[in-house]
Amino acid sequence: MWRVAAAFVMVAGCGAIWAQSSRWPAGAEHAVVTLWPKGAPGMTTTTGPEADTTTAEGEKIAGQPVVRLGNVSVPTITVYEAKGVGDGAAVVVFPGGGYSILAMDLEGTEVCDWLTSRGVACFLLKYRVPGTGPYPKSDEALQDAQRAVGMVRARAAEWKIDPKKVGVLGFSAGAHLAAAVSTHYAKRLYPRVDAADEVSCRPDFAVVAYPGYLAIAEKGMEFNPDIPVTKETPPTFLVQAEDDYTARVENAVEYFLALKRAGVPTELHIYAEGGHGYGLRRTKLPVTGWPDLVDVWMKTIGVTSGAH
Repeated sequence: MWRVAAAFVMVAGCGAIWAQSSRWPAGAEHAVVTLWPKGAPGMTTTTGPEADTTTAEGEKIAGQPVVRLGNVSVPTITVYEAKGVGDGAAVVVFPGGGYSILAMDLEGTEVCDWLTSRGVACFLLKYRVPGTGPYPKSDEALQDAQRAVGMVRARAAEWKIDPKKVGVLGFSAGAHLAAAVSTHYAKRLYPRVDAADEVSCRPDFAVVAYPGYLAIAEKGMEFNPDIPVTKETPPTFLVQAEDDYTARVENAVEYFLALKRAGVPTELHIYAEGGHGYGLRRTKLPVTGWPDLVDVWMKTIGVTSGAH
């Protein structure tokens, strides 16, 4: 699923490789919270035990393997506290994997290491797969996303974050999930569980990296109406490569245009090369510098102050 045109690792300046210290499962220093204390609602789509499905022959990104977690039936949030003095900002991270597996290190733990180094708390969502999206094909992944954002906001005091600075960041299918929860927040897709379901699950901002499912190939890549953008959709940052043949660039372009028409503050970055699924692993390609742009964007919209 992941394609990168080159695997030449940069190690200078801002090109530090967070992957070197990241791993899945995360270390004991990170609290793990079960999303559904009495079991997840909806159908179970797993066909076996939860496990890393990576093989020795599996595709590597920037010369490193990827954890491809499959058969997730018990969703969790792994908590990464911000390092240093932050601004109370928090991000719920949705790894990609085509709603079939989750790239838990490439698009999860490595992302949280980067965010926490910038003074932003990170909450890594392990949502249900396989076959749990894109909504409305099924509800389960979006249920998990709604529940996660609401839970993080409800426990803001405990986790030392600002409940008005809770964003989402997703990759590929996880990027679609970020767009889905950005537009499907007015009503929960599941019965109330506890007080966490009484607070808003609308993200305050969203980062959408190489998304899929936002444009319909069978209809000439027109925008997907199942993502009902309004003026209340949160400010959004989009990035994608033009040569992304797994999720065509129109997914980001059409979402950007829908946001623009609705008057939503949005920023779009398109690169000529990069393919799909590079995460935060730096290569010689400029697209892999996108985290630096997000860092600036978060300062621009007032989420962070740039103290780090």
